[in-house]
Amino acid sequence: MRTHFCGLVDETLIGQTVTLAGWTDVARNLGGVCFIDLRDHEGIVQVTVEPVAGDDASAELFKVAASLGYEDVLQVEGVVRARHAVNDKLRTGKVEVIATRISILNKAAPLPFHAHENPGEETRLKYRYLDLRRPEMQRMQRTRIKLVQALRRHLDARDFQDIETPILTKATPEGARDFLVPARMHPGEFYALPQSPQLFKQILMVAGFDRYYQIARCFRDEALRADRQLEFTQLDMEFAFVRERDVQDFVEDMMRAIFKEVVDVDLAAQFPRMTWAEAMRRYGSDKPDLRIALELVDVAELVKSSEFPVFTAAANDADGRVAALRIPGGATLSRKQIDDYAAHAAKYGAKGLAYIKLSETGEVNSPIAKFFGEEAFAALLKHVGAGNGDIVFFGAGGYTKVSDFMGALRLKAGKEFDLVAEGWAPLWVTDFPMFEWDDEAQRYVALHHPFTAPAVDDIADLRANARTAVSRGYDMVLNGNEIGGGSIRIHRPDMQSAVFELLGIGAEEARAKFGFLLDALNYGAPPHGGIAFGIDRIAALMAGTESIRDVIPFPKTTGAQDLMTDAPSPIAADQLAEVHVQVRAKQV
Repeated sequence: MRTHFCGLVDETLIGQTVTLAGWTDVARNLGGVCFIDLRDHEGIVQVTVEPVAGDDASAELFKVAASLGYEDVLQVEGVVRARHAVNDKLRTGKVEVIATRISILNKAAPLPFHAHENPGEETRLKYRYLDLRRPEMQRMQRTRIKLVQALRRHLDARDFQDIETPILTKATPEGARDFLVPARMHPGEFYALPQSPQLFKQILMVAGFDRYYQIARCFRDEALRADRQLEFTQLDMEFAFVRERDVQDFVEDMMRAIFKEVVDVDLAAQFPRMTWAEAMRRYGSDKPDLRIALELVDVAELVKSSEFPVFTAAANDADGRVAALRIPGGATLSRKQIDDYAAHAAKYGAKGLAYIKLSETGEVNSPIAKFFGEEAFAALLKHVGAGNGDIVFFGAGGYTKVSDFMGALRLKAGKEFDLVAEGWAPLWVTDFPMFEWDDEAQRYVALHHPFTAPAVDDIADLRANARTAVSRGYDMVLNGNEIGGGSIRIHRPDMQSAVFELLGIGAEEARAKFGFLLDALNYGAPPHGGIAFGIDRIAALMAGTESIRDVIPFPKTTGAQDLMTDAPSPIAADQLAEVHVQVRAKQV
C-alpha cells in the first residue's frame, strides 16, 4: 500500500513517484490549492493538490482533498518536488508531494480531541488509541521500545537466558495483596498472579541455569499513584555464584551502555555507594536525589539541654532524632508558605515544624529562639551553617519518622528553590536493615522480602540481633527514583527457616506456603543473587515524564480502572458459577 514512510520523504526522492499512507493531520483549502499534512509513525510530509484548468481528473482530485477532515486515513500517490517555502520545523520540510491520486481508506468521525491538543487524563485514557497517535506519545512509546530492545541485546550477548515463568502461580505473602484467579477445576481454590518471579528465578538457579533474565509482567493489588500500576513490567535478573559486587558491577555497566544507546546520556563512570543508614541520616530517604545539594544535619547534642521540651525529649531518646534542614535564601518564605511546609511535613507524620529565619540583615524570626541562651543559639546556627537570608527547619521525634518528613521537606525545598541540578545522579544504596518492626502486627516484617540473605552467616547471631541485623540487599537509585532493587538470596534451608521464624511464619505455615522452595534449597542450591529493574520507571525517566502512565500503552487510572475497555466490569452469573464464585451484595 505504500512505497515510503511519510516522515522519511526527502530531497533524494525529488522527481520520483511515491505512494504514501497515513492520517490527515491538517487539511487546508486555500481556494486555488489544497495542502494536506499527511502523518504516519515516522512524521509528517506536505501533500499538495493543484487543480489544472480544464482537467476533470484534477478537479475531482481537488474535490476529494477539499472534503478531508482530521484523522481521515489516506493513501496518496504523487511526485516529490522541492518546496518553494522550506519548513525548518519538519524533517521533510524541504520537499512536498504533488498528489496524482488520493484514496480515502477510512473517514474519521468527529474527534473528541485533536492530535495536537493535550486533553485531561480521563479523556486521554478513554480514547487511548487517539492519545497514542499524538507525536509526544509516539516519542515516549518509542523510547520504551528502544529500552527493552537494548536490554535484550545487551543480555543476550552476555549469555543470559531469557526464561519464562508462570503467570498462574501460588499465593505467597510478598508485601502487597495478590490478584486471585479462581481455579475452575479445583472448586474453592485459587491461583495468584505473580507479584514478581522471585521464587521461580531462585529455583532456576537451583536447576543449574547460571544467568537468567526475563521481561516480566508483575501484578500487585495496591494503591495507585503516578509511579505505580496494578500491573507493571520488570527486567528480572538472577546470577549463580555471585557476591553483591559482582551483580552491581555488571548491571552498572549495563545501565551505562543502555542509557548511552537509548537516550545518548553518559552516566557516571562509577556509581557512588552509600549505606542505607548514611542515606537516611544525610538525606532522610533511602532513595536520595543527589542532584539536590541540601543535607540534613543532626543537632541532638546541641539541643538536649535546651528548654524546648519537644527537642529535649527526642534528643535524649535512644530512638529519637532532632534534625535540621538549612535552605539557602529561604528567608523569603512568608508565614503562609512556612505553614505550607509544615502541612507538607504533616503528611509524612510530623506533629509540628520549628524554624529559624534569618533576614538579610541578620534579624532573627523564630518561635523557638526563646528556648536557647545566646551562646547556645549561636552555636546551633553555626553547626547547621545558617547565614543571613536563610531559613532552617527543625524536626524532632522518632528517628524514622523525622527522617521521612525532613527528607520530604528537602525534596520540596529543592524543587521550589530551583536547587535541583541538571543531569543524572545514579547511586547504589546498600546494607539495608534486614527487618523492620510492625507496631500494628507486633512482629518483624522483611524490609525487602523474606528471601534476602542477612549479612551474617550464623543463625544464632541473627536471632540474637534481629533488631539491628543488616541484609545483603541493594537498590539502584537514579535522580531520587528507585529504579532497581536486588539482593543476595538465602541459599541454605536452615537460614531460610530461621528468617521465616523471625518473621512470625511458623514451620507449618512455611511448609504450606513455601515448601517447594525449602525442598529446592535442600538439593544443592548455589549461592545466588539478582536484581529487578522497573521498566516503566526507567522509560519514564528516559522520556522525561513524571508519570509512568505516559510510557505504558494501556495503563489504569489511579482508581484502578481501564477507561477504554471499561474494566473491571460485572461478570455474568453463569460464568461465576463455572468458577464456583458467589458475589456478596455490598453492605450499605
